Formats: sequence, structure tokens, C-alpha cells
Amino acid sequence: MRTALKAGALGALVSSCLALPMAVSAGPSDYVISPIVEEGEKEIDFKAGSRKLRDDRRASAYSLGFGWGATSWWFTEIYAIWHKPPDEKHGFDAWEWENKFQLTETGKYPLDVGFLLEIERPKERSEGYELRWGPLLQTEFGGGRLQANLNLLLVKHVRAEQPSNTELGYQWQIKYRWKPSFEVGLQGFGEVGPWRDWAPASEQSHIVGPALFGRVRVGDHQHVKYNIGLLFAANQAAPRKTLRLQAEYEF
Repeated sequence: MRTALKAGALGALVSSCLALPMAVSAGPSDYVISPIVEEGEKEIDFKAGSRKLRDDRRASAYSLGFGWGATSWWFTEIYAIWHKPPDEKHGFDAWEWENKFQLTETGKYPLDVGFLLEIERPKERSEGYELRWGPLLQTEFGGGRLQANLNLLLVKHVRAEQPSNTELGYQWQIKYRWKPSFEVGLQGFGEVGPWRDWAPASEQSHIVGPALFGRVRVGDHQHVKYNIGLLFAANQAAPRKTLRLQAEYEF
């Protein structure tokens, strides 16, 4: 019965991913967020990404953060973010405070459920604050060999000079757990426009591609965790190619 429930949960995740239309793609250094929280765990987190745009110019972003599992259900992290727009120099872009809340006990139900709340303060004060929030879903299948994630995230700018809509974005991931130090899978990111009135398909974008994952022990209670993705446009509105990576030192 439990296997059947997990199969149904996996099917629902995959169906939801496929049902999403082509979406505006996420930032080049974005990553798929897991709902799982480890109490007491600390991490130094580096993320970077570069993308080739439709006009063959490039944009990139990277960030450095420190995170802490404050409780068995709450993980909090502070990031400094840098950005390089096309034809410009790298420069500091924003501070970000990420909070992840695990709402179900790991493995107790067919779906592990969490909730994300991020607050970003851009360097450009006219942009106000950026809020991002939404559910984080994860399930395992095939005796734990397969793991699937789906996150549906809303983004809203507040206290900005220009009013903005609440935008809906998504990120998904499926990976095969071959061994802890080396796993393979697929990732996808995108946005569909205002959450109540999605943008026309021609104005949305979707990026998808293969990814590698792993976790390597480097000492007592110390690990380096990595994931690398090479994502390609699935329609004409998306960037041609995005290379993204993340490396975490956990202690």
C-alpha cells in the first residue's frame, strides 16, 4: 500500500510538471529547494550560474550564504548576491534571507511537505523588497532510488516605486540515487507570469536539462554537497543555455 501511495505521489508530481506551460525562466543561479531540515546542521553555500541569451550575450549571478538548522523544522540562511547583466561588470546586487519550514515528518507520508519564505533587499532601493514564498514537495520511489521534487513559488515586490503583480514560478527535479557521491537526474525552472492571469505562451519560457548531484564526506560530521545543471531552452522565449552549480560545505 505504501509503495502504491508513493507511486501515486510521484505520478502527481510528474504530471504537475508536464502540465505547466512554457514559462519566464528563473535566475541563472537558482536551485531546486528541498523541504527537508536537519536540526543543528550548519552550511556555507556557494551558488553560481551563467546563461546565454537569445541575442548571444551572457548574464551571470552568484551568491554566498551561511545557513543553520535552528530547529527540527526551521532552517534559516543569509545570502549576499552578485549579478552581472549583459555587457556590464559584476556588482553587488542584494541581500537575501531564506527561511525553510518542514511541515511533515521525513518519510512519514507519501509526500514530504515544506514551505519557503524568502525576503530579498536589492541594492537598488527603488525596487523595494522582493518576497518569495510557496510550498515545497518531495517524494521517493523505487525503494528510495528515485526522488522527485516540485516547488510552486510566488514572487512579489513590495514598497517598490513601480507597482508589480504577484508572479508564479516553479522548479522541479527528478534524480536517481545511484550512490551518495554521484547521482543523476533532470531539472526544470520557469515562471508563468501573474498567478491569476498567466502570460501568453509566447511570452513565457521554460528551461530543462540534465543534472549531477553528490555528497562527499570530508571529516567527522563534515560533508561537501554539490549539484550541477546544464539547462536548455524549450521554446523561443527562454535563454538558449544556462549552466548552474551549487556547492555546500556542511558541518
